[in-house]
Amino acid sequence: MSESGEMSEFGYIMELLAKGKVTIKNIEKELICPACKELFTHPLILPCQHSVCHKCVKELLLSLDDSFNDVASDSSNQSSPRLRLTSPSMDKIDKINRPGWKRNSLTPRPTMFPCPGCEHDVDLGERGVSGLFRNFTLETIVERYRQAARAATAIMCDLCKPPPQESTKSCMDCSASYCNECFKIYHPWGTVKAQHEYVGPTTNFRPKILMCPEHETERINMYCELCRRPVCHLCKLGGNHSNHRVTTMSSAYKTLKEKLSKDIDFLIGKESQVKSQISELNLLMKETECNGERAKEEALAHFEKLFEILEDRKSSVLKAIDASKKLRLDKFHTQMEEYQGLLENNGLVGYAQEVLKETDQSCFVQTAKQLHLRIQKATESLKSFRPAAQASFEDYVVNISKQTEVLGELSFFSSGIDIPEINEEQSKVYNNALIDWHHPEKDKADSYVLEYRKINRDEEMISWNEIEVHGTSKVVSNLESNSPYAFRVRAYRGSICSPCSRELVLHTPPAPVFSFLFDEKCGYNTEHLLLNLKRDRVESRAGFNVLLAAERIQVGHYTSLDYIIGDVGITKGKHFWACRVEPYSYLVKVGVASSDKLQEWLRSPRDAASPRYEQDSGHDSGSEDAYFDSSQPFTLVTIGMKKFFIPKSPTSSNEPENRVLPMPTSIGIFLDCDKGKVSFYDMDHMKCLYERQVDCSHTMYPAFALMGSGGIQLEETITAKYLEYEEDV
Repeated sequence: MSESGEMSEFGYIMELLAKGKVTIKNIEKELICPACKELFTHPLILPCQHSVCHKCVKELLLSLDDSFNDVASDSSNQSSPRLRLTSPSMDKIDKINRPGWKRNSLTPRPTMFPCPGCEHDVDLGERGVSGLFRNFTLETIVERYRQAARAATAIMCDLCKPPPQESTKSCMDCSASYCNECFKIYHPWGTVKAQHEYVGPTTNFRPKILMCPEHETERINMYCELCRRPVCHLCKLGGNHSNHRVTTMSSAYKTLKEKLSKDIDFLIGKESQVKSQISELNLLMKETECNGERAKEEALAHFEKLFEILEDRKSSVLKAIDASKKLRLDKFHTQMEEYQGLLENNGLVGYAQEVLKETDQSCFVQTAKQLHLRIQKATESLKSFRPAAQASFEDYVVNISKQTEVLGELSFFSSGIDIPEINEEQSKVYNNALIDWHHPEKDKADSYVLEYRKINRDEEMISWNEIEVHGTSKVVSNLESNSPYAFRVRAYRGSICSPCSRELVLHTPPAPVFSFLFDEKCGYNTEHLLLNLKRDRVESRAGFNVLLAAERIQVGHYTSLDYIIGDVGITKGKHFWACRVEPYSYLVKVGVASSDKLQEWLRSPRDAASPRYEQDSGHDSGSEDAYFDSSQPFTLVTIGMKKFFIPKSPTSSNEPENRVLPMPTSIGIFLDCDKGKVSFYDMDHMKCLYERQVDCSHTMYPAFALMGSGGIQLEETITAKYLEYEEDV
């Protein structure tokens, strides 16, 4: 495309700018790079049609490259590639710019690029940055914006002798600016230079011809309607666009220009409508301000009313307590005065001593009779001392449990929207969290907002994360390991929301989830065990072979354990996996075993009637419980008959009743190779049931064993497909 042809694309826009219908300052936000938040510098057009500075694309690719190579770091803690990074070194930039960088690299590089504009991953292909077009159109507009911004600063002539004069023209072929005199001298009439293309004074001299990034020596002269990008004739003949619908550049130019012109005409023609809508929005903003303040005042009034009621009740309760206290103190005071009179030289005792001094018998008898009755009564009170009142105020404790619960649920009117209820049985956590809820009036809610936050053990308040959901279940990812999380849901209909549901607390596994399937090749007993097609479920078909071997019962018969392992080994790090044991299972063992121990187990003869048959060391011999050396190469726990059996250990009680627990719905296994420890968890409550040291010097495998009828189902990782599957079921 010629320079004049490209420049004519802006004719309509620049005409509007000249007429004052569009101000250059108003388009500034369109000229800002979404990555660096500055004016574009050499912008590149991404496959998603958004533009990003050339330098920003390099920096983002380098950040992706660094995060790809840093395999030891956790991907959940990596810095987002959309963040602006420090400037990369020139050798790294040159490395990225070289064609074939991704193809020739020994390490596969990421080809997906996160667009900062739409926040979607776009594929740059094998050529990477070299395959992107430079957005010359946007460059020109940015330069015109810069010139408008520095209109007071003149562009000086590049050829004048000092002092230079102000330039009046810029030659795009010579990439220089000239004053009138210098332009006549260096572009004389009748010469080849007189045919050069010149524009107004500028500092932006871009290439005159747009070249194909795939074929660097070919000009762009066609337009692929399928990919919506310019191409050259080689792209059409034998390149990636050979089977695509391609049109001429002039036709595409005419079509796109007409569409763009019509769109701009439509927008400008709707200027009065837009202004009217802006005025309406301003009124709505003011109305929102007033309504918000009014709502605050009403809420304060309601709370003030509650405060008044509480103050009134507080005053009544305190008065009742004071009255009861005064009455009890008066009774205690009277009783104390009576007992004070019983003391020597006080009251009754003193009076009785004076009566005893009377020598006249008749007078003494007359007075002493009544005194004797009083003293006898006082003596009886000493024998059975009983306080005149009760010192405790237990009957005056204010019961606020019901009121506390009601106040804790204090919220706005739900306007008829019922509160959603989280289904605790369907909600679970594994590699991610699956939250399922029920809403009585599902059709009356437009959407839901699922809130979750990590529960900090330091009791620090952590803000809620929000996810808008249009169904009644959601998978939440990027949760930290070994952490409790609280979840709650509220329903929305329009701008009205319901109160939040009761919180559900789930505890994430202690380590990242380890994915594997059952190995159908290594020691798999096809006679006794049955695998499903997905290899995530195994069943033991015991019983039939025992009946067939009954004729040899006189020579002895043993029922063996049938082992099966995972198809992926573990050599380092922390890993967690879970499985469900069917309730009807007779005897199942789950745990871990090293590669050398597996060779011993799986090499043993499996024919129960064979004279070479060796009793399985993991069954009746109970070898895993017979010694407690921390260097043992395996650890298995026994599950069966709806019970979970804890192996013997020196620190735990050997009483059977102390080693038997109810069988959990799902059992988790946590292997820490670095510390040489394996732990078994109740997945429903993420509670550790048993842990033990294990020798991890060899490759460790998830190990399972079955005897008799039984079944083991591996827990499936929670993904969006898992959610769709659950809904279909």
